[in-house]
Amino acid sequence: MTLEEMFALAAARKAAPEPQGATGELLSAGVDAIGKKLLEEAAESWIAARHETREQVALELSQVLYYVALLATVADVGLDELYAHL
Repeated sequence: MTLEEMFALAAARKAAPEPQGATGELLSAGVDAIGKKLLEEAAESWIAARHETREQVALELSQVLYYVALLATVADVGLDELYAHL
């Protein structure tokens, strides 16, 4: 899945009338719930980088990107805005 696809999925789930799966539930729970998951995955990424395989590091970092997409969606920040700051 690309970043564009993650942002599209997050936007679709945010626009859905009923929460769909874990993504929909987190979007409904809001900034604090998503922020907590983002921090958790960032910490797990750091630990994996110190003690785990490259595959595990990649998995953890992919989850960080996923929660970045959710948090940006809730905050109404588009991927183009993030790219503008890179």
